[in-house]
Amino acid sequence: PCHKTTFWLKCIRERNSIKWGRPHSKLYPLLHLQQIQFVEDKQEFSRFPTKAGRRSLSRSISQSSTDSYSSAASYTDSSDDETSPRDKTQLNSKGTSDFCVKNIKQAEFGRREIEIAEQDMSALISLRKRAQGEKPLAGAKIVGCTHITAQTAVLIETLVALGAQCRWTACNIYSTQNEVAAALSEIGVAVFAWKGESEDDFWWCIDKCVNMEGWQPNMILDDGGDLTHWVYKKYPNVFKKIRGIVEESVTGVHRLYQLSKAGKLCVPAMNVNDSVTKQKFDNLYCCRESILDGLKRTTDVMFGGKQVVVCGYGEVGKGCTAALKAMGSIVYVTEIDPICALQACMDGFRVVKLNEVIRQVDVIITCTGNKNVVTRDQLDRMKNGSIVCNMGHSNTEIDVASLRTPELTWERVRSQVDHVIWPDGKRVILLAEGRLLNLSCSTVPTFVLSITATTQALALIELYNAPEGRYKQDVYLLPKKMDEYVASLHLPTFDAHLTELSDEQAKYLGLNKNGPFKPNYYRYNHPSKIPLNDTQISDLCTIYLQWIPTSTTYMFSLVQSS
Repeated sequence: PCHKTTFWLKCIRERNSIKWGRPHSKLYPLLHLQQIQFVEDKQEFSRFPTKAGRRSLSRSISQSSTDSYSSAASYTDSSDDETSPRDKTQLNSKGTSDFCVKNIKQAEFGRREIEIAEQDMSALISLRKRAQGEKPLAGAKIVGCTHITAQTAVLIETLVALGAQCRWTACNIYSTQNEVAAALSEIGVAVFAWKGESEDDFWWCIDKCVNMEGWQPNMILDDGGDLTHWVYKKYPNVFKKIRGIVEESVTGVHRLYQLSKAGKLCVPAMNVNDSVTKQKFDNLYCCRESILDGLKRTTDVMFGGKQVVVCGYGEVGKGCTAALKAMGSIVYVTEIDPICALQACMDGFRVVKLNEVIRQVDVIITCTGNKNVVTRDQLDRMKNGSIVCNMGHSNTEIDVASLRTPELTWERVRSQVDHVIWPDGKRVILLAEGRLLNLSCSTVPTFVLSITATTQALALIELYNAPEGRYKQDVYLLPKKMDEYVASLHLPTFDAHLTELSDEQAKYLGLNKNGPFKPNYYRYNHPSKIPLNDTQISDLCTIYLQWIPTSTTYMFSLVQSS
């Protein structure tokens, strides 16, 4: 740098004595020499290196680039090792092998990912520091089936700090961050997961978590219900000894209510999905940001002017439509619920049937939690270049199985992006093979996941420490007071200051000054999706019939029967 600086200072001084259009006799040779050297350097740099040379060059250009195993790096994992993790024997630094991940050597990079996530999960870290002295989960043996990301790792390490033993697997075959799974395995958490599992691998990993000699789970943390279903079906004796289940997805909660209604749920379960802190923050705000991220990373699509149909206008649908509308897309909504449909209309969206717009839309996004929302017949009628993806938990919303037929050709474009090609040349872009888009193809906001993770941790603590008889063999919502506590832990991030009720105001509203501030039936602007049992329906009928005039009793009976 010193000799170059001296050269250019000399040039500047010489320039002051040059008349425009006449090169200085002393300066011209120097400039000519530098020009020749620059051309030679450029030619040398542009020469195409050998394969070995490219590898050594990429390593020498930036050591930090080879140290960066970010979420994007995990997503585009270019590892040359195609050996299945099931066929490997790996040991962590402690000499144990009770795990199955892609590459234990990535643990250091995963640790950095977790440290980054911790910075935006201050509430969960605060809960960890407050409770780790008391060890409220001492003796808890938690088996978990969730997305294995840096944010989930912060939750798992919090549970361990609170006294729990954990074994973990992934609820989605595409969402695992391999380096994070390695980092958890390195500290002794038994993790069985890697990105790109087969269906057989998926169930094998679940079984390895549950079926461990000398270790029997007494708590379940599930996302989607697959783990709960596996334990219920294959290990009924283990299932009966479970002290509590915490479930965070629409699909999993639906399965729990089915078990409860059939009288087969022999343990108490906590419905975290319908807690306010999950429903209003994770489902809404998380999807509002991650839908754009997932679509951009996979397709590079421009949203302005695109016609998009969002199937379902629950909290996930509300988040997706808000983001797409803000980007200039023309957004349609499909709905089965008249209340959600009316909300969509009032928010400025046109509510349609999918068949009415199937030939003209550019993008279809499903977020209903249902099955066969987009059928083969509808996929056949979509225009060339259309994008189809799913923002619901399960891969049942798009009828992907119907596309695996001899007349259709599948072409892998990039990781988690497939062209499905029809005989006439039409191409439909299918993302993540119909699985959850944001966690399969991109990332999600850490702060929002902190809210959900804190809620899950408190639900586990509540179920594990609850005195006998508090919870029966049924599905419960998180107590309102606990929801408010989770929210309060996150307010300091925004330097938010709550107004306090005076004694007179609290008395006027009939509230405790410390909360809860809303009754359990308060919906925070979203329709309740919680199924009612027969007793609850009977109680509601009694209440309504006391208020409904006699002339409308017949109408109410029709509504009830429908």
